[in-house]
Amino acid sequence: MIFGVLSLLFVVAVVGFLAKKQLSSMNDIKVPATNTAVNPGGNVQQQSQQIQQQFKAAAEAAVQQARPMPDDKP
Repeated sequence: MIFGVLSLLFVVAVVGFLAKKQLSSMNDIKVPATNTAVNPGGNVQQQSQQIQQQFKAAAEAAVQQARPMPDDKP
C-alpha cells in the first residue's frame, strides 16, 4: 500500500514538472506586433475583414516560427 502511494506521488510530481516545462515554453513564443487598430470610419463588413486579416497574419507568423529542439536528444 505504501508503495502505491509513493508511486502515485512520483507520477504526480513528474506530470507537474512536465506541465510546468510545457507552460514555460509557451511563454517564449513571440508573435510580431500587428496593427491592431480597426478603422472606426469603415462599415461593419470592412472592420470584420480587417480583423480577420490581422488574425490570419498573426496565426501565419506563429506557425512559421522554428520550434526549439529539446535539450535531451543525444
